[in-house]
Amino acid sequence: MLRALAVDDERPSLEELLYLLNADPRIGSAEGAGDATEALRRINRALESGPHGPEAIDVVFLDIQMPGLDGLDLARLLTGFARPPLVVFVTAHEDFAVQAFDLKAVDYVLKPVRTERLAEAVRRVVEQRGTAAASRIPVHEPDPDHIPVELGGVTRFVPVEDITHVEAQGDYARLHTGRGSHLVRIPLSTLEERWRARGFVRIHRRHLVALRHIGELRLDAGTVSVLVGTEELQVSRRHARELRDLLMRRP
Repeated sequence: MLRALAVDDERPSLEELLYLLNADPRIGSAEGAGDATEALRRINRALESGPHGPEAIDVVFLDIQMPGLDGLDLARLLTGFARPPLVVFVTAHEDFAVQAFDLKAVDYVLKPVRTERLAEAVRRVVEQRGTAAASRIPVHEPDPDHIPVELGGVTRFVPVEDITHVEAQGDYARLHTGRGSHLVRIPLSTLEERWRARGFVRIHRRHLVALRHIGELRLDAGTVSVLVGTEELQVSRRHARELRDLLMRRP
Protein backbone atom coordinates (compact mmCIF):
# COMPACT_ATOMS: atom_id res chain seq x y z
CA MET A 1 0.00 0.00 0.00
CA LEU A 2 1.45 3.32 -1.09
CA ARG A 3 1.74 6.31 1.22
CA ALA A 4 1.24 9.47 -0.85
CA LEU A 5 1.68 13.20 -0.44
CA ALA A 6 -0.18 15.52 -2.83
CA VAL A 7 1.14 19.06 -3.28
CA ASP A 8 -0.86 21.85 -4.92
CA ASP A 9 -1.38 25.50 -4.01
CA GLU A 10 -4.91 25.52 -5.46
CA ARG A 11 -7.20 24.07 -2.82
CA PRO A 12 -9.90 22.66 -5.16
CA SER A 13 -7.28 20.88 -7.26
CA LEU A 14 -5.61 19.49 -4.15
CA GLU A 15 -8.90 18.22 -2.72
CA GLU A 16 -9.84 16.58 -6.03
CA LEU A 17 -6.45 14.88 -6.30
CA LEU A 18 -6.67 13.62 -2.73
CA TYR A 19 -10.16 12.29 -3.41
CA LEU A 20 -8.96 10.36 -6.46
CA LEU A 21 -5.90 9.02 -4.67
CA ASN A 22 -7.87 7.84 -1.67
CA ALA A 23 -10.28 6.05 -4.01
CA ASP A 24 -7.43 3.97 -5.45
CA PRO A 25 -7.08 0.66 -3.55
CA ARG A 26 -3.30 0.75 -3.97
CA ILE A 27 -3.06 3.98 -1.95
CA GLY A 28 -2.95 3.27 1.76
CA SER A 29 -2.91 6.93 2.82
CA ALA A 30 -2.84 10.29 1.06
CA GLU A 31 -2.07 13.63 2.71
CA GLY A 32 -2.04 17.12 1.24
CA ALA A 33 0.30 20.12 1.32
CA GLY A 34 -0.57 23.59 0.05
CA ASP A 35 2.90 24.55 -1.14
CA ALA A 36 6.34 23.11 -1.78
CA THR A 37 7.83 24.49 1.44
CA GLU A 38 5.21 22.71 3.55
CA ALA A 39 5.78 19.58 1.49
CA LEU A 40 9.53 19.73 2.05
CA ARG A 41 9.03 19.89 5.81
CA ARG A 42 6.68 16.91 5.61
CA ILE A 43 9.15 14.94 3.49
CA ASN A 44 11.98 15.70 5.91
CA ARG A 45 9.89 14.27 8.74
CA ALA A 46 9.17 11.21 6.62
CA LEU A 47 12.86 10.62 5.93
CA GLU A 48 13.68 10.98 9.61
CA SER A 49 10.94 8.45 10.34
CA GLY A 50 12.58 5.92 8.01
CA PRO A 51 11.06 3.90 5.14
CA HIS A 52 8.93 1.84 7.50
CA GLY A 53 8.18 4.60 9.99
CA PRO A 54 4.72 6.01 10.74
CA GLU A 55 5.35 9.18 8.71
CA ALA A 56 7.01 7.55 5.68
CA ILE A 57 6.09 8.75 2.17
CA ASP A 58 6.47 6.57 -0.89
CA VAL A 59 5.41 9.03 -3.60
CA VAL A 60 4.77 12.74 -4.04
CA PHE A 61 2.13 13.91 -6.54
CA LEU A 62 3.48 17.35 -7.29
CA ASP A 63 2.12 20.43 -9.03
CA ILE A 64 4.71 22.49 -10.90
CA GLN A 65 3.70 26.14 -10.95
CA MET A 66 3.36 27.32 -7.36
CA PRO A 67 4.35 30.59 -5.68
CA GLY A 68 7.77 30.61 -4.06
CA LEU A 69 9.44 27.23 -4.32
CA ASP A 70 7.86 25.53 -7.34
CA GLY A 71 7.47 21.83 -8.08
CA LEU A 72 10.59 21.53 -10.21
CA ASP A 73 12.64 23.23 -7.47
CA LEU A 74 11.34 20.74 -4.92
CA ALA A 75 12.06 17.79 -7.19
CA ARG A 76 15.64 19.03 -7.68
CA LEU A 77 16.08 19.20 -3.92
CA LEU A 78 14.80 15.66 -3.56
CA THR A 79 17.42 14.33 -5.98
CA GLY A 80 20.04 15.19 -3.36
CA PHE A 81 18.39 13.02 -0.69
CA ALA A 82 19.68 9.52 0.02
CA ARG A 83 16.26 7.84 -0.21
CA PRO A 84 13.77 10.34 -1.62
CA PRO A 85 10.15 9.46 -2.39
CA LEU A 86 9.17 8.92 -6.02
CA VAL A 87 7.73 11.91 -7.86
CA VAL A 88 4.72 12.16 -10.18
CA PHE A 89 4.09 15.62 -11.61
CA VAL A 90 0.46 16.71 -11.89
CA THR A 91 0.18 19.95 -13.84
CA ALA A 92 -1.90 21.91 -16.33
CA HIS A 93 1.17 22.71 -18.43
CA GLU A 94 2.74 20.47 -21.08
CA ASP A 95 5.91 22.57 -21.45
CA PHE A 96 7.84 21.12 -18.51
CA ALA A 97 7.73 17.43 -19.46
CA VAL A 98 11.37 17.16 -20.53
CA GLN A 99 12.61 18.90 -17.37
CA ALA A 100 10.34 16.73 -15.24
CA PHE A 101 11.61 13.46 -16.65
CA ASP A 102 15.21 14.71 -16.46
CA LEU A 103 14.55 14.86 -12.72
CA LYS A 104 13.62 11.15 -12.83
CA ALA A 105 9.90 11.67 -12.42
CA VAL A 106 7.90 8.46 -12.64
CA ASP A 107 5.11 10.09 -14.63
CA TYR A 108 3.71 13.40 -15.87
CA VAL A 109 -0.06 13.76 -15.56
CA LEU A 110 -1.91 16.66 -17.15
CA LYS A 111 -4.84 18.45 -15.56
CA PRO A 112 -7.75 18.08 -15.52
CA VAL A 113 -6.84 14.76 -13.96
CA ARG A 114 -8.74 11.77 -15.33
CA THR A 115 -9.29 8.78 -13.05
CA GLU A 116 -7.86 6.26 -15.51
CA ARG A 117 -4.80 8.41 -16.20
CA LEU A 118 -4.04 8.80 -12.50
CA ALA A 119 -4.53 5.05 -12.04
CA GLU A 120 -1.85 4.49 -14.70
CA ALA A 121 0.53 6.80 -12.83
CA VAL A 122 -0.08 4.84 -9.61
CA ARG A 123 0.59 1.62 -11.52
CA ARG A 124 3.94 2.99 -12.65
CA VAL A 125 4.82 3.96 -9.09
CA VAL A 126 3.93 0.49 -7.81
CA GLU A 127 5.97 -1.09 -10.60
CA GLN A 128 9.01 1.05 -9.91
CA ARG A 129 8.93 0.33 -6.22
CA GLY A 130 8.97 -3.37 -7.00
CA THR A 131 6.25 -4.14 -4.51
CA ALA A 132 4.27 -7.34 -4.41
CA ALA A 133 1.25 -5.31 -5.52
CA ALA A 134 2.83 -4.88 -8.94
CA SER A 135 2.52 -8.59 -9.64
CA ARG A 136 -1.24 -8.42 -9.03
CA ILE A 137 -1.74 -5.75 -11.68
CA PRO A 138 -2.16 -7.20 -15.17
CA VAL A 139 0.60 -6.19 -17.55
CA HIS A 140 -0.44 -5.99 -21.18
CA GLU A 141 1.96 -6.42 -24.07
CA PRO A 142 2.25 -3.19 -26.09
CA ASP A 143 0.53 -3.02 -29.47
CA PRO A 144 3.43 -3.41 -31.95
CA ASP A 145 1.60 -1.36 -34.60
CA HIS A 146 0.94 1.70 -32.43
CA ILE A 147 2.70 3.73 -29.77
CA PRO A 148 0.78 5.59 -27.04
CA VAL A 149 1.45 9.33 -26.67
CA GLU A 150 0.05 11.92 -24.27
CA LEU A 151 -1.63 14.92 -25.90
CA GLY A 152 -3.59 17.42 -23.86
CA GLY A 153 -4.34 14.90 -21.13
CA VAL A 154 -5.56 12.32 -23.65
CA THR A 155 -3.66 9.16 -24.57
CA ARG A 156 -3.58 8.67 -28.32
CA PHE A 157 -2.18 5.73 -30.27
CA VAL A 158 0.04 6.79 -33.16
CA PRO A 159 0.52 4.21 -35.95
CA VAL A 160 4.18 3.29 -36.23
CA GLU A 161 3.89 3.37 -40.02
CA ASP A 162 3.09 7.12 -39.82
CA ILE A 163 6.35 7.91 -38.02
CA THR A 164 8.94 9.34 -40.43
CA HIS A 165 11.81 9.73 -37.98
CA VAL A 166 12.63 9.88 -34.29
CA GLU A 167 14.82 12.45 -32.56
CA ALA A 168 16.64 11.81 -29.27
CA GLN A 169 16.03 14.32 -26.49
CA GLY A 170 17.93 13.10 -23.45
CA ASP A 171 16.22 10.01 -22.07
CA TYR A 172 13.19 10.75 -24.24
CA ALA A 173 12.37 10.64 -27.91
CA ARG A 174 10.39 12.94 -30.18
CA LEU A 175 8.34 11.08 -32.77
CA HIS A 176 7.86 12.96 -36.04
CA THR A 177 4.93 12.31 -38.35
CA GLY A 178 3.54 14.18 -41.32
CA ARG A 179 1.06 15.89 -38.98
CA GLY A 180 3.32 16.91 -36.11
CA SER A 181 5.49 15.48 -33.35
CA HIS A 182 5.04 13.79 -29.98
CA LEU A 183 7.39 13.43 -27.00
CA VAL A 184 7.56 9.99 -25.38
CA ARG A 185 9.56 8.81 -22.38
CA ILE A 186 11.43 6.09 -24.25
CA PRO A 187 15.17 6.21 -25.07
CA LEU A 188 16.10 6.24 -28.74
CA SER A 189 18.13 3.04 -28.28
CA THR A 190 15.00 1.22 -27.09
CA LEU A 191 13.00 2.31 -30.13
CA GLU A 192 15.90 1.37 -32.40
CA GLU A 193 15.86 -2.18 -31.05
CA ARG A 194 12.06 -2.42 -31.06
CA TRP A 195 11.57 -1.07 -34.60
CA ARG A 196 14.63 -2.42 -36.43
CA ALA A 197 12.54 -5.14 -38.06
CA ARG A 198 10.01 -2.50 -39.13
CA GLY A 199 12.55 -0.69 -41.32
CA PHE A 200 13.87 1.92 -38.90
CA VAL A 201 17.61 2.55 -39.06
CA ARG A 202 19.95 4.71 -36.99
CA ILE A 203 21.60 7.40 -39.13
CA HIS A 204 23.06 9.52 -36.33
CA ARG A 205 23.37 9.38 -32.57
CA ARG A 206 20.33 11.67 -32.44
CA HIS A 207 18.19 10.28 -35.26
CA LEU A 208 16.35 7.11 -36.16
CA VAL A 209 14.69 7.12 -39.61
CA ALA A 210 12.08 4.96 -41.32
CA LEU A 211 13.65 3.81 -44.61
CA ARG A 212 10.31 4.00 -46.44
CA HIS A 213 10.07 7.73 -45.71
CA ILE A 214 13.51 8.65 -47.09
CA GLY A 215 12.97 10.57 -50.31
CA GLU A 216 16.57 11.41 -51.21
CA LEU A 217 20.13 10.52 -50.25
CA ARG A 218 22.39 13.53 -50.67
CA LEU A 219 26.19 13.71 -50.95
CA ASP A 220 27.85 17.11 -50.64
CA ALA A 221 31.57 17.71 -50.10
CA GLY A 222 32.02 14.48 -48.22
CA THR A 223 28.92 14.86 -46.04
CA VAL A 224 25.86 12.64 -46.31
CA SER A 225 22.28 13.60 -45.56
CA VAL A 226 18.79 12.30 -46.24
CA LEU A 227 15.59 14.09 -47.10
CA VAL A 228 12.64 12.96 -45.00
CA GLY A 229 9.55 14.83 -46.10
CA THR A 230 10.77 18.43 -46.19
CA GLU A 231 13.42 17.94 -43.51
CA GLU A 232 17.08 17.26 -44.26
CA LEU A 233 18.86 15.11 -41.67
CA GLN A 234 22.59 14.60 -41.38
CA VAL A 235 23.99 11.06 -41.58
CA SER A 236 27.07 10.34 -39.47
CA ARG A 237 30.10 8.72 -41.10
CA ARG A 238 29.77 5.52 -39.11
CA HIS A 239 26.21 5.00 -40.37
CA ALA A 240 26.60 6.24 -43.96
CA ARG A 241 27.80 3.00 -45.57
CA GLU A 242 25.14 0.83 -43.91
CA LEU A 243 22.43 3.31 -44.89
CA ARG A 244 23.53 3.39 -48.53
CA ASP A 245 23.53 -0.41 -48.66
CA LEU A 246 20.04 -0.59 -47.13
CA LEU A 247 18.67 1.99 -49.55
CA MET A 248 20.17 0.18 -52.53
CA ARG A 249 18.42 -3.03 -51.45
CA ARG A 250 15.14 -1.28 -50.74
CA PRO A 251 12.33 -2.52 -52.99
